[in-house]
Amino acid sequence: MPPIRILIVDDSVVIRKVLSDALASDPAVTVAGTASDGRIALAKITQLRPDLVTLDVEMPNLSGLETIAEIRKLQPKLPIIMFSTLTERGASTTLDALALGASDYVTKPSNTGSLGVTIARIRQELLPKIKALCASRQPSDKKIAFPLSQTKQGTSQKTAPPYPAARIDILAIGTSTGGPNALAELLPAIPKDLPVPIVIVQHMPPLFTRLLAERLNKQTAISVHEGESGKKIEPGHAWIAPGNYHMTLEREGTAVQLNLNQEPPENSCRPAVDPLFRSVSSVFGPNVLAVVLTGMGSDGVQGAQYIRERGGQIFIQDEESSVVWGMPGQVAAAGLADATYPLSQMAGEIVRRISQQRSTQRQTDDRKPVLSSGH
Repeated sequence: MPPIRILIVDDSVVIRKVLSDALASDPAVTVAGTASDGRIALAKITQLRPDLVTLDVEMPNLSGLETIAEIRKLQPKLPIIMFSTLTERGASTTLDALALGASDYVTKPSNTGSLGVTIARIRQELLPKIKALCASRQPSDKKIAFPLSQTKQGTSQKTAPPYPAARIDILAIGTSTGGPNALAELLPAIPKDLPVPIVIVQHMPPLFTRLLAERLNKQTAISVHEGESGKKIEPGHAWIAPGNYHMTLEREGTAVQLNLNQEPPENSCRPAVDPLFRSVSSVFGPNVLAVVLTGMGSDGVQGAQYIRERGGQIFIQDEESSVVWGMPGQVAAAGLADATYPLSQMAGEIVRRISQQRSTQRQTDDRKPVLSSGH
């Protein structure tokens, strides 16, 4: 298999050199070329036909956002990784870039005190994302065995299997690469009267999670917030774990509240999906619906197993609609997925699952005899 060909686009000659050096040590990738602005990049994409582009957010002549729009006209599927600053402006522009079609992002290391440390950090974060986004270049012979209870990808609502009887009292969502856009499609399709609260882990650093919550809140009927320690969860609201904090749930009397902690990263992530899923299952037992959306890696598998062992249910996003089918694919490979749906069907299936048992319960309650007071 030939190495993955990378085009580095950045107006800083220093950053272009640092990125080139960071990638040079891995034989699986090669720097096919560099460009100092968006206009040069567009010409080199046609000339070099790279497998992936790294793109600076802020550039002269043609900005990163304008360059994405032009690249998407030429190459709708070409993976693009944004190289952004860990600032409010950088985070906001990066979210704009993802909405325009960028595949993922890497934040520029700051205050490392050493060029070697900077290169090592970039290599640690960038290389796995490059390989995950370009994995489809190599056909896989690995077949994933789906459990019999799982629906086929794209299964319509009419042929989906009947759901178990346990009432759903909480919806937990885990996602990573491609997640901001997936959430931007999923959450606006959730009605305001959904009778359960929603808790979410999206792998993102500080600032990014707050800005993501603010953006989603403007697009949805439900209220979307960044998680806060001690906040009581309630229906009609969704909470996103803040960057650099694990988010868990804890029962306090009749209420359930959020807790945040900075315990060690799990699956190299903080926030991580596994701690959230474990705590959700501990608090709600079988009354859990967990959803694993597009994402790189295996975060969520251990938590999904915990949920399934306690009678909860797991939905995953299908491979075709995922940017990277790592997290949902690993859940499927472990035999933990109850159903697999395209992103376009996921919200409807979530609402159907949550509403179905509650409707059955209401019908049962309505049929119960009303006891008189003795008259």
